[in-house]
Amino acid sequence: MTDPSQEPPQELAISEQVAVYQREFPNVDPQVETIVSTLSRLSRRMSVAYGRHLNDLGISSPDWEVLKALIVAGEPYRLGPGELAKRIGLTPAAMTHRVDRMAAAGLVTRSRDESNRVRVNIELTELGREKWLESMRMAAVFEESLLQDAAPEERTELAAALDRMLRRVEEDQPDAQGRTDGLDE
Repeated sequence: MTDPSQEPPQELAISEQVAVYQREFPNVDPQVETIVSTLSRLSRRMSVAYGRHLNDLGISSPDWEVLKALIVAGEPYRLGPGELAKRIGLTPAAMTHRVDRMAAAGLVTRSRDESNRVRVNIELTELGREKWLESMRMAAVFEESLLQDAAPEERTELAAALDRMLRRVEEDQPDAQGRTDGLDE
């Protein structure tokens, strides 16, 4: 028998959470709060699921971010460390540490730029590309299961609504880029 004191606390149902918010702040719009709270909880749970998938592949979420940035750069899947750090939102020192780890794991390589011997390039390896592709295959299965109950027209409407919400946040908070660094200072 498990000790109940060792079990994680149960999260309130969204409706219960919204009821508490309404009790404490009567002006809250329950429909808006339900949507936002659901999106927040969904985002956290999806992050955990993606993290588990990546862990199964032997890579971390930060590794995946680097792999993605190199893929997005296009062939030959190569960027300078400064550009890579900028695209991911890291300091150059943090990027160096991450690249060191990833190079040791065989996911990326460092090489001198032939046209400018001072410049270093970070390049995706075949192993790094395979890990990224496998993560995408796993994500596609997971994401399809998330949306299995939504009809195509509902998916279209949901995608459009979420895109509008994202654009609104990006317009209001253009420097946020999904990072919370420095907010607790």
